[in-house]
Formats: sequence, structure tokens, C-alpha cells
Amino acid sequence: MEIRNIAIIAHVDHGKTTLTDALMRQTGMTDEGITMDSNALEQERGITIYSKNCSLFYPPPHKAADGQVNATKINIVDTPGHADFGSEVERVLGAIDSVLLIVDAQEGPMPQTRFVLKKSLELGLKPIVVINKIDKTAADPGRTHDQVLDLFIELGANDAQLDFPVIYTIGREGIAKRNLTDDSRDLTPLLDLILEKVPPANADTNLPFRMQPFNLGYDNFLGRLAIGRVHEGTIRVGDEVIIKKSNGDTRAKITKLFTFHGLLRKEVSEISAGDIVMLAGIPDIDIGETICVLPAQEPLPAITIDEPTISLRFLVNDSPFGGREGKFVTTRHIRERLERELQVNVGLKVDFSTTEYVTVYGRGELHIAILLENMRREGYELQVSQPQVIIKEENGQKLEPFEEAMIDAPSLLSGTVIERMSKRKGIMTHFEERDGIARIRFEIPTRGLLGFRGDFMIDTKGEGILTSRVIGFLPYAGEIKKGDAGSMVSMTHGKALAFSLANLQDRGMLYIGPGTEVYEGMVVGNVSKGNDMAVNPTKGKQLTNMRAAGSDEKIQLTPPQEFTLERGLEVMAEDEYLEVTPKSVRLRKQILNETERRKNARKQEVLKTSRKISFGNLRL
Repeated sequence: MEIRNIAIIAHVDHGKTTLTDALMRQTGMTDEGITMDSNALEQERGITIYSKNCSLFYPPPHKAADGQVNATKINIVDTPGHADFGSEVERVLGAIDSVLLIVDAQEGPMPQTRFVLKKSLELGLKPIVVINKIDKTAADPGRTHDQVLDLFIELGANDAQLDFPVIYTIGREGIAKRNLTDDSRDLTPLLDLILEKVPPANADTNLPFRMQPFNLGYDNFLGRLAIGRVHEGTIRVGDEVIIKKSNGDTRAKITKLFTFHGLLRKEVSEISAGDIVMLAGIPDIDIGETICVLPAQEPLPAITIDEPTISLRFLVNDSPFGGREGKFVTTRHIRERLERELQVNVGLKVDFSTTEYVTVYGRGELHIAILLENMRREGYELQVSQPQVIIKEENGQKLEPFEEAMIDAPSLLSGTVIERMSKRKGIMTHFEERDGIARIRFEIPTRGLLGFRGDFMIDTKGEGILTSRVIGFLPYAGEIKKGDAGSMVSMTHGKALAFSLANLQDRGMLYIGPGTEVYEGMVVGNVSKGNDMAVNPTKGKQLTNMRAAGSDEKIQLTPPQEFTLERGLEVMAEDEYLEVTPKSVRLRKQILNETERRKNARKQEVLKTSRKISFGNLRL
């Protein structure tokens, strides 16, 4: 049986998973309503977070006269489209033979399109370009094709890669066309194109077994599972293997073998070269290590993954409400959970060297928010510090992560967007206008984007689209002046009352509604202008026997801003913690008492002044 190995890559929301689901349904591998995005968070957010494997058979299998099954197995890896999960894409590409590059016919190439295509071209892959969503009102497949061609040229594609095949699809309806004028009712043209353009997987079974995991799984009974492509040879259950590690070789025995059949894993007794498989029996296997059978075999090339760009501290929740809702609340619980996360989340790094807190390094705010959301749903309770970008020093020069940000906004508001981005050290590299929409590209420090998305949605009246991708570490851009909003901090314990909140809402944006229980030091909103403000959200109306004009007017409250994990990570100040529990997300000051906070602020100011004086004397 021939095997084709492909990955589906694209920018977020360009239709990768929808198209994969349609391919699976057409070939009878899944039923209606079953989707690749099986994780609860993926379904809620409408994005792919974890890369997943599936397979289909085309044409439908049938036995020939000699008893052989005539069908081609197509292994498909569905990858995430969000930049924060780019490490999921990077490690997959070395295990496949071609990619389907999905591009929205209206939006055209976006930042993550550039990232995944660049990685594919560098590995020598020849992409098949799928221009999707051609049924959109503003779709322009011709322009999108030209933009994709320009992107190939810009990224240094060779002649063979520039001669890419193109197919047009409507993923949600399961339709593919070689030409826009073709009459098609299903995805058969795409399946035929895959068989035509994707080379059969190398299936040399005469060489000794060699395999490299690009993903990891976990089973409560089998332990850690290695998922990868068999590059050479054959292996059976019970065989002994050698794992080539950077710190020396180890040995293990294979206990279970699986191949992928549709969305399910199918247990087998033997696996061979060319297939993408899953195996159990190696408890300490890591991504990128080589599994082989002979000590003299060379390890396969290492899988490189882009480094994290932000860091923050995970701590035990010591607020007055600490321990009320969580099942796992201690330092030991948090450390054990993060150790398990490291087994499958290769884009994450964790420093366990201190006892007071754990330092977590991630690829972006969404990357960390997904981890925290999973933890709170599992019953964990903790608090985290403000995300900080990772600053490096090379050859005496300070470096920081930069991102390419692409913005689509109404043309009338483009001036406001450019002004905001410039204040955050963003440099405009591209501007075009079409049908009242401006598309602007910036290079900007990651520091400049932290905390910006909320303001961006306000500036563009909810009509703007902001996407970004990390482009590497560049020279430090200097001080960035962000918004001058402060925090509205509760000075007392109790339940918030509508009377008090009605007065406070004129000073800024509230995060809580009436009846919410608060404590001293809890942040209940922000202040539009100025420094932090201590408030009493529990104060009620003064009751007297006198009646005054207007005293019985109805209280009108603006609904509080929905306070999500992403919003909390975005707006929190350096002296605040985000309190994360199974039922609540709260913002609080690190020092709860107002008097103590003021004393600490004065102390920090004195230290800053003394450092400046010392530095000045040093220069003299």
C-alpha cells in the first residue's frame, strides 16, 4: 500500500480544520458533526491549539484478484494557525513530504502564512496552494493567487517550488475545483491532486529501523507515547530499541504499536517505513530524539524550535479568597502539573530553581492563557505575575523579541492606528488600501504589543483585525510609553453595592458588578487617567428621614467589562497578580494594604534615585 504524508498549514481561521473534516467525511472516515478540534477549548475558541494526526484511504480500499488492497493511505497532520503555537508546526514539517498551504480568498496571505510557508520552503517541500473560501462576498481568488506568488518569491522559493499547483475550495461545503469555472460537487479534485503531486513516502524496509518523534501523547495506562514518522525499517511489539539522546544512549522495549485510521489509533503488531505511527514503552522519550535498533546508527537531524519570548511567575494563591474554590492549591501541586505539561508542550520552558515561585517561559499571552485555562478547569488555583518579555544580551548588545504585526482597519481610522503603533516603537513597513479597508504592516517590539489589543479594539470600534508573528530578537528599542490608566483598588472587604459602583463607573471601566464579593487590595476596575485610586465599592446610600429631590432616582449601571484570562494578562500592572481559580479570575495588588503599598512605592523611588546617582558618579 502506498502512503502519502502531508500537513495542512495556514494562518488562523483560514479553514484548515474545516477542510480536513470535509476530506474525512467524504472518504467515509468520520461521521457528520465529528471534528478534528476535539479539545473543549478548541471548540469554544474556534482555533486549533494542538496538532493532530488522522488518515484516510483514497480511492476507497478494495481487494484485487491477488488479494492485495488497492488504495493509497494519506496521513494528514492538522496544525495550529495561531503564532503562539508555531512550535507545533515546526516539528511536524520534517516528517511529511508536502504541505497544503490554505489561504483565505478574501484576506490573502497573513503573518502566520508567511511563517509556515517560510519553514516549508527552507525544508525543500513543494507546497500545494489551496485558495479557500472562494464563496465569500469579497473573495478575489485571482488577487490572492498573485499575492501568494509574490510571497513565494519574497521568501526565496526555488524554481520547482515556484511552479506550485493551485486548487480552489469551499471547505465548509466540501467542494474543490482545479479551475474556478469547473462544475464540482465534492473534494475529489483535491484528492486527485494530492495523489498526483505528493511523492509516495520512502518505504525502505531493508534498512535497520529508525524513527524520530515530532509529537508526544500520554495514556494513563501506557504512559508517554511517541508519535512520529518511521524513516527506515520495520519494528515489532517486544523488540528492543536504542534511543539516541544528547547525553548518551538509552534502551527500552516496545510494548504497544499503533497506526492512525481516521481519527482513531489502531493497534498493530508491526510498523514499517513511510507510515506515521504511535508507539509505547519508552517512558523518557522526548521530541526530536532518534529511536533505532543499532548503536552505530546515526541520529536524525535535531528538530529546532523557536525560543520563548515572554516569562511570568506562577505562585500559590495567598489572597484572602485563596483556597476557596481550588482542589489543587499548593506549590507541590503546581510544580507537578507543570512537569506533566512539559512532557507534551515543547514550546514551554519552566524554571523550578526557586522555592517561592516557578518561572514559566512561553511563546505569547495566548500560549500562557491556554495553559492557565486548562489548569483552572482541572481544579488548580494559583496566581501569576505580569508577563515580561525576555531580554537577551549578545556581544555586549541588548536584544528583545520583535514581531511583524498586520492590521486590517477601516481607512478612516488608519491614522489613529499608525499613531498608536508609533508610540509603541512600531515601524510601518507596508500600507495598502482597498474597498475602505487599510492593511498596514509593522515591525514592533513584543513589549509594544503587550496590553495593546484591548485599546486596539476600542480605537477601531471593534472592526479592526490584528495578527502578529515573532520575527526574532533585534536590538532593544528603548523605553515604551503605554497608556496612563491606573487601577481602581478596593480599600475594604465586603460585597459591592450598586450605589457605590454607579459613582465609580464615571471614573473608569469596572471589572465587577453589584453583589460581587471583594477584599482589600483587589482591583475592581481601571481609572481612565492618572495613578491608582483607592475606592470603597461596598459603600451604600446614606439613609435619613429627609427626602431630597433626586434621592430616589434609579441607579443605572453600565455592564462591567468581561474579565477573561487574556484580558487580565493584558491589563495587569507590574505590582499586581492575576488570581486564577476554577470559578473566578481576579486582579489584585501584590501588597494588599494601601499604607504598605505607599511605603513600598517610596522605598522603590529612593532605590531608583540612588541607582541614578551611583551611575552618574561611575560615569564621572
